[in-house]
Amino acid sequence: MASTVKILSDSLDEFVLEEFVEKVRTRTLRTGVVGLGYVGLPLARLLTDRGFRVLGLDIDESKTQKLMRGESYIGHIHPDVIQEMRQGDRFVATIDFARVGEVDAVCICVPTPLDRFRQPDLTAVRETALALMPHLRAGQLLILESTTYPGTTTEVLVPILKKSNLKIGEEIFVGYSPEREDPANLHFTARNIPKVVGANDPGSRKALETFYGAVFDTIVPVSSCEAAEMSKILENIYRCVNIALMNEMKLLCHRMGLNIWEIIEAAKTKPFGFQAFYPGPGLGGHCIPIDPFYLSWKAKEFDFTTRFIELAGEINTNMPYEIVAVMAKHLSSRRIALRGARVVVLGLAYKKNVDDCRESPAIKILKLLADEGAEIFYFDPHVNGYVSHRYGDLPGTELHQLSDQILYNADTTLILTDHDAFDYDRIVRNSRLVIDTRNATRDVNEGREKIVLA
Repeated sequence: MASTVKILSDSLDEFVLEEFVEKVRTRTLRTGVVGLGYVGLPLARLLTDRGFRVLGLDIDESKTQKLMRGESYIGHIHPDVIQEMRQGDRFVATIDFARVGEVDAVCICVPTPLDRFRQPDLTAVRETALALMPHLRAGQLLILESTTYPGTTTEVLVPILKKSNLKIGEEIFVGYSPEREDPANLHFTARNIPKVVGANDPGSRKALETFYGAVFDTIVPVSSCEAAEMSKILENIYRCVNIALMNEMKLLCHRMGLNIWEIIEAAKTKPFGFQAFYPGPGLGGHCIPIDPFYLSWKAKEFDFTTRFIELAGEINTNMPYEIVAVMAKHLSSRRIALRGARVVVLGLAYKKNVDDCRESPAIKILKLLADEGAEIFYFDPHVNGYVSHRYGDLPGTELHQLSDQILYNADTTLILTDHDAFDYDRIVRNSRLVIDTRNATRDVNEGREKIVLA
């Protein structure tokens, strides 16, 4: 009798997986995306483009209401895109997590920030898992997409999902696939960026590879959730370390009277062995400033110190202080004290042509300037009018337009984000002193004597 029960059980498990695979093939599979931010919303868009119906879940009702009205709250996603997604109810947004039982695949795209002690804060992952767990059913695939340390899926997500009493790998499937979203990148979109996928059991692996194989042009299977998690950390730490090197080189070149931007352009003419990275006022975005600390925290569990990585993180974290010091030095050379100086700050977003200010060094620099007693005016055409609502009260005055008079009356203009929307000829022409942290004024010919490449 026992052997008969075992055979029936194996048959049931195989049926659950094969039914999932068939739903993917026929595009009858219903998908869910938890967290409708800079990662989740583009993913939801891609899923609808690929023929899947999508249920979007978020705890912020203002977001779900806007999406249901066909509005967008992310700059590089036009409202027309949301309205197209909404046609035929292919995309529905809600705060009702009880509806997760309606979907077959759930993509979890929630924030994984650092706490005030610069340790991983997985509150959103845990709370999402707890919200999903009571509503899970057999035949579902759950994919964690949030950037995190190796072991998060296995050690944090899976123990909560097990409380559903559904067998992982047999009745429900769990995997990890790191997001690789690059906002405003016109060459690489969510669809054509190769997608790393990892799972810890054969059933979950097949479900994950089948599903994302139907969504992305290329998938890159790895042996486990941990390998997939580490691949994302490696990608971002690679960039963090190289940017830190350029930031340190910039500080040295500045002291030596050399132009780091000219030097990088010369070095990158070598057709092998060198990849150009660029300095800046510090690191921003959700991943690169955070990932080194995630890995160094996890490494301590294995009695290992990531000294090289931690040093890179320290260099990048210190850059806002260096920028303020450079500004103070050049103002002082003009017999102007930083305290009381009128400073126009251009750009708050962490990178050009986006509205994302997460971990932006510009926010830190504003606060440092305020601490020094500067009179601050700031302007960013991509986040104009939304700064206080999204990122808390900032010191200084937010400008809703940039006039020639504002520039002329300021003691210095500080360029922190090199948006294409800025007219750099006009900015240099009307400013008394320009502190350019991004080499944004490289094509400006007149007024070069006003420009300091910080």
